Formats: sequence, structure tokens, C-alpha cells
Amino acid sequence: MVAAVSLLVLTGCSSGDGTVPVPGRSATTAPAAAASRDAAPSPSAAPAKGSVKVVSTLTEGLKSPWGLAALPDGDPLVSSRDEGTITRVDAETGKKTVIGSVPGVSPGGEGGLLGIALSPSYASDHQVYAYFTTASDNRIARMYYDEKKPAGQQLGAPDTVLRGIPKGHIHNGGRIAFGPDKMLYAGTGETGEKGLAQDKKSLAGKILRMTPDGEPAYGNPEANSVVYSVGHRDVEGLAWDSGKRLWASEFGQDTWDELNLIEPGKNYGWPDEEGKAHKPGFVDPVVQWRPDEASPSGIAYAEGSIWMAALRGERLWRIPLAGRESAAAPQAFLKGEYGRLRTVLSVGGDKVWLMTSNTDGRGTPKPGDDRILLLEVA
Repeated sequence: MVAAVSLLVLTGCSSGDGTVPVPGRSATTAPAAAASRDAAPSPSAAPAKGSVKVVSTLTEGLKSPWGLAALPDGDPLVSSRDEGTITRVDAETGKKTVIGSVPGVSPGGEGGLLGIALSPSYASDHQVYAYFTTASDNRIARMYYDEKKPAGQQLGAPDTVLRGIPKGHIHNGGRIAFGPDKMLYAGTGETGEKGLAQDKKSLAGKILRMTPDGEPAYGNPEANSVVYSVGHRDVEGLAWDSGKRLWASEFGQDTWDELNLIEPGKNYGWPDEEGKAHKPGFVDPVVQWRPDEASPSGIAYAEGSIWMAALRGERLWRIPLAGRESAAAPQAFLKGEYGRLRTVLSVGGDKVWLMTSNTDGRGTPKPGDDRILLLEVA
């Protein structure tokens, strides 16, 4: 295993606002979620102040890593945006093994092989889902992972479950995750064409919700559509809290990055509004930050808080929650310590993995980049 990093407990700054992405509510959970709305912090609110301890470096030497998923035995799978490969990392030794390439990936700009997720029935079907950019679109496909085959040949042929998500040099979204309802959620970007975010016929600038086969999920705003929410600029983070509420992180333009509580059929404002506008018909973010403090990608929920990885901001944000609201001002940890931060994933209890993103063409790689860190959070 890569040598452990010295244990650090860092105090956070409180400038800016933020929260973590969470899976959306299904028709069966919506009434309960609506009934539990908190107008103010409750006794169960997360503590105002938290902590982060870097326990160890799980692995180093990753190239343009983007997606991260945990196998049942604890080993992580990592997608490489630019190489189009998926790598398995031994959770004990940090050894990296490329399990295969995803055919059809066409990297360029912010596109390539992006988010990955395991089927909710992975124990029986061994399906790995991936969101990726091709020569013509962004799409989601699933592949059978056969660990018995030789390294590099363990991924089966892609079975496309959803195609036709608009692609661009920028704003391809890319985060996918299965929610508590076992439906597949995807965050997309508006590709730089702002109007697509408000076009309900387009899959760009949206959060999508579908069955594992890519069909519109029961309880969606429109029965024949996978569109779950509209008015997004570029969603790269999705996570659910303990109340099964879905949160999403979103890149703003020049003024405000956002952490949003996602509800079906709601409009989150882009490009008409950015940040908290208090305008009828649009949902304001729960927390907002200046882009130089955030530029958020992945999020995760752990220990009562949303943990948000910041790229340009080069820090990990903690957003303590109290139901549907933030319980206190966000705290920033690891500021400038590890460069750009791409993905954060809860791996049980107070443990999370944090993945850096310094080899993506916009960072300044240091020896060992990119890496996965094991954190203990509170």
C-alpha cells in the first residue's frame, strides 16, 4: 500500500455555501419526503463544525480519473476520462489493474469516459454502468464485468441503455448514480448552448431518472420522458441523504456555483437565473459559492453532511444538513493541499474516498498525481 500520509486534522473556513448531490425521490417516497420538510434546523441537525483526517493514500499514478465506484469487496473501480479505460484498485495494496476499455469513447475537452456506477443487482448481474462521450453524443451503457477473464479483457461489449444526450467541448455533465429507489439518475450539461437547459425536449442541462434498462421511470414528471428536473448548467455531483432526498452540485458561470435539493419537475433556473434569485417558477440553491472557491464536481453524504469536491477551488467542502436546509455555514478542508478535487465517495460510516484531478489538462500535476485518499470525516 502506498505509504500513509501523515494524519491531518484541518480546521475549515466558512466562506461560501454548499451541499452534496443526492438521488431523487420516487413516486412512492415523495409524500414522505414532502411531509418531512424542515423549515429550520432540527435537533437532528449535523454539528456546525466538523473535521477531516487524511488516513492514507490508497493509490497514486492515475491518469485523468473521473468516475469512482466501490465493488462489494471494497476495491474501487476508477474510470479514466481521456484513456477510456476502467481500472480496479486493490483496497489493501493500492495495486492498479486495467480491467478493460470502453469502446466508442471519444475524449475531447471535458468529454470522454466520465461517471461509473454498479447495478443495484450487481451481486447477481455483474453490470457496470458508464456515462461517456462518443463522436456524436453522450450516452449511458452497461457492461458485464467478468473477473475470471485476463486483465484488460474483463469488460463485455457495451449495451447502450440511453443515447442522444447532446455533447459539447464543455459541459457534458457525466455523473451517474443509482438511487434508493434503484432507479438510475444522470446529471447532464447544456454543452455551452444555454437554451438547451430550458428545452424539455432536450436531454441537455437536466437531471435524468430512468430504469436500469434506460426507460422513463414510474413517477417521473412526464410518463414518456426520462427528464426529472430542468434548468441546469452542468451537473457533476449526485448524492442522497439519510432522508432519501436527492442533492446535486452544479457549476455556475461567473457568479455562483450551487448545491441544490432536487425535486421532480422543478426548474433550477439556468440560464435565466444563477444562484439565489428568489424568482417565481425557479428553485433557489440551498447553498451557493463563488466559482473560485468551488467549481464543484462530485459529492457524497456522510455523517450528516454533504461533502463536495471542488476543482478550481482545490478544497473539500463540508455542508452540514438539517433536513432540507443547511444547518450552518459550509466548512472548507484540505485547501490547496492536493490540488483539484474531482470525486468523493462514501464508503461507510465516517470513511470516504477523495480523488484528485490534476492530470485533466487544467491542473498542475505533482509527483504521484492523480491519487485516491482515504479520509475519516465528522
